[in-house]
Amino acid sequence: MKTTTTSIIAGVILMSMGGLLLLDQLDLLRSGEYVPPLTFTAVGAVFLGLFFKQRENWWAAIPGSVFLGLAATVVASQLATGLTAGTMLFVFMACGFGAVYVRERAHWWALIPGGVMLVLAVVVALPQEWQGLPAATIFMLGLAATFAVLSTVRVHVDGRTERMKWPLIPAAVLGLLGGILAFQSAEQFIAGDFAAVTLVLLVGAGLLLYGYRVSNTDRTRARGR
Repeated sequence: MKTTTTSIIAGVILMSMGGLLLLDQLDLLRSGEYVPPLTFTAVGAVFLGLFFKQRENWWAAIPGSVFLGLAATVVASQLATGLTAGTMLFVFMACGFGAVYVRERAHWWALIPGGVMLVLAVVVALPQEWQGLPAATIFMLGLAATFAVLSTVRVHVDGRTERMKWPLIPAAVLGLLGGILAFQSAEQFIAGDFAAVTLVLLVGAGLLLYGYRVSNTDRTRARGR
């Protein structure tokens, strides 16, 4: 981004903040509620501008998503409960890492923190009675699902495109740990209120099975060559 463009954007941000603070001093507007989210939004917009301006600026999606997530968190905390607001930052950060992968498919690593952020968003949004073993179970199985999905991503290796096999190892380990935790909290999972958690278990197991089948299919094709 050119220096003149950066200067103009910074000037607009500072003037907007100054105007809100002036209205607050004159008791015409309670600007204290608007300055933080507007500031975070403006900074986030600058990074998003960099992201969309040039393909090489893929990195800008990460800080951009963080600042926009902070703005959304502040607004959500003013309009809803803190529990709901806490998920906003993680969701935006997950979108930021997802944008990195969409922009540059070679950056497959972005799917790992992106998946972790989504799992954390789910864990933070859980009701209080789900804290403890149920939350830990969802966290472990969510991480297992993240690596299982990663095993389906095609990457370029030695001039050819193939799926990665190593993510199946942490997926299996985390899935096993999640299963152990689920077994320990079996009494809670039996209750009807935990039907959603059962669904998460089934989805995680399905992703692990899919990754395993894809691995076997690729291995069979390689042998047939």
